[in-house]
Amino acid sequence: MHRLATLLIAVLLIAWPEVDGVRVLAAPETGAATEPLVIVVNRSNPIDGLSSAELRKIFLGNRSHWANGRRITLVMREPGEPERNTILRDVCGMTEDQLKNHFLHGLFTGEILVSPKILASPTGVRKFIFNVPGAIGYLRIGDLDPTVKVVRIDELLPEDKGYKLRVQTEAVSGN
Repeated sequence: MHRLATLLIAVLLIAWPEVDGVRVLAAPETGAATEPLVIVVNRSNPIDGLSSAELRKIFLGNRSHWANGRRITLVMREPGEPERNTILRDVCGMTEDQLKNHFLHGLFTGEILVSPKILASPTGVRKFIFNVPGAIGYLRIGDLDPTVKVVRIDELLPEDKGYKLRVQTEAVSGN
């Protein structure tokens, strides 16, 4: 897995800042770039890939168990974090308030069994997913390590042309 992460970073450095077929989230004149946002699960999870539709059901709490029967534990970053904003926009298709209302309504009606676990840092996300076999979350590609497993989305890995989950990185000053 360490080699995969190293390879992914090398590919990104070679291809940066422009990748054909991938939507750039920031206006070019801002100097901001994007990097892949990777969906990760516990290494023991047999899942290797999810469709965008399946991922949306999981992140909205509408799917509560993996195919093997294990309960899904959703891990998200805190509100306002760029990674969370990317998931809200590109996976859930909701604002922060809409997601909050969705979970409150679902928990009240019993349609959703558990709210997401909210963590403050990439390290916390990795540690939680490492320790919880049914966990799923997201990390920037630069935050990957061998303790978690990368999941293909719509049969694509983060380094593949057309991979859509991208988070805006902070602009680097040219001075």
